[in-house]
Amino acid sequence: MEAPHTTQSAVVGGVDTHKDLHVAAVVDDHDHVLGTANFPTTRHGYKTMLSWMCSFGELSRVGIEWTSTYGAGLLRYLQRAGITTLEVTTPDRTACRKRDKDDTIDAENAAHAAYAGNRTVTPKTRDGMIEALCVLKVCRKTAIAARRVALQQIQTQVISAPEELRDLLRNMTRMQLIRTLVAWRPDLSRYRNVTMAYLIALKSLARRYLELHDEVSDLWISRSRPSSMSWHQSWYRERP
Repeated sequence: MEAPHTTQSAVVGGVDTHKDLHVAAVVDDHDHVLGTANFPTTRHGYKTMLSWMCSFGELSRVGIEWTSTYGAGLLRYLQRAGITTLEVTTPDRTACRKRDKDDTIDAENAAHAAYAGNRTVTPKTRDGMIEALCVLKVCRKTAIAARRVALQQIQTQVISAPEELRDLLRNMTRMQLIRTLVAWRPDLSRYRNVTMAYLIALKSLARRYLELHDEVSDLWISRSRPSSMSWHQSWYRERP
């Protein structure tokens, strides 16, 4: 860490963010680099970084790269501290390939961008209801995709299953198929038998589908009424 040269003039910070370590830089009111340093991606690291930047002068704003991923924690910390923050967009990839990756240079460029107002946008707030809904939406989206994969695997297994299983299952509706497969009790000790192996695999896939179905339902934020009973619990209870 370079020794700070405290001034009374305004300074601007820039941060190249990473998973475990952020690289920070500070420029003065003439856009000259005053110093660069590395800080861990922890609350104490954020506090130390802010103190270090402020030691050069009055911190007017900070430009941060990747505020939606690696820089999200730092963004929240600085916003809570009342620091003006800007999201610095990454430079053109073609230009990046022309030189070796240098985190210190990237941090300095972020500070230069924040100073000049180039390649900067107002970052999205990482607190509040909107952020919470986005987190849950992403989680639900991946659960829906995984549920679709489980159903596709079930359908593929049915197509290639031995005749006696295929004839039994092929004309069932989706929910009839899932209920039938979950209710099976295959003999796990006979896994070397092809038919039994299909029974074991299909039951496992059906259970996975139901678990994902419950997860999707639990993450459905727009539901108008709460439900304390999971979907597969309800149809089990309703069975005669």
